[in-house]
Amino acid sequence: MYAVIKTGGKQYRVSPGDSIEVEKLPYDVGSKIELDQVLLVAGDSQASIGQPLVDGARVKATVTRQAKGRKVIIFKYRSSKRYRRKKGHRQQLTRLRIDEIVA
Repeated sequence: MYAVIKTGGKQYRVSPGDSIEVEKLPYDVGSKIELDQVLLVAGDSQASIGQPLVDGARVKATVTRQAKGRKVIIFKYRSSKRYRRKKGHRQQLTRLRIDEIVA
């Protein structure tokens, strides 16, 4: 069984036991959360597709880590204008362990 969930403006395909990194969620490490924006739930033989969300479907997960992602360097450059700007960014991430899909 798997589901497609939406969080942080992105969509993720998840199954029970998976670990995913999503944009930062305001929860402490070890807390149990429910993600209710489920777009699709599929089992062995059939699938439920939401319009846009599947009614009554939830994905239960546990927050296992709050961390920063890799550093991304943004470098702007214009030749012959002496324009150079270097900037770095590290995205705040939350790692979730998917416990259960309730359909």
